[in-house]
Amino acid sequence: MNWYLKVMTQNYANFSGRARRKEYWMWYLFYLIMIIIATILDLIIGSSFFGLPYGICYLLVGLAHFVPGLAAAVRRLHDVGKSGWFLLIGLIPLLGAIWLLVLFLIEGEQKENKYGANPKD
Repeated sequence: MNWYLKVMTQNYANFSGRARRKEYWMWYLFYLIMIIIATILDLIIGSSFFGLPYGICYLLVGLAHFVPGLAAAVRRLHDVGKSGWFLLIGLIPLLGAIWLLVLFLIEGEQKENKYGANPKD
């Protein structure tokens, strides 16, 4: 939970520096839990759009997490030595998403790189 709060408060729109795997994936885990809860809440209160299970709660949670999620992804790419612009690779159908997943899963550079010091130190 501390990793999630760190991304949502201290690093809300921080696109510089590096984020370790644990920081990124713990944030992502709590984000998924919140999206699932928001979807269930939308179904319970009947606020879904066009018969879909998504509604106003889902939209609010998604909007609240858009900027910090983008910032965390950019910092995660910085940790592996890539520019934040590598997120655009995700626009390539299937292969881009797989490549991004691999970049998010591999261990970051052990030494200091041009984006900052190793966050594990």
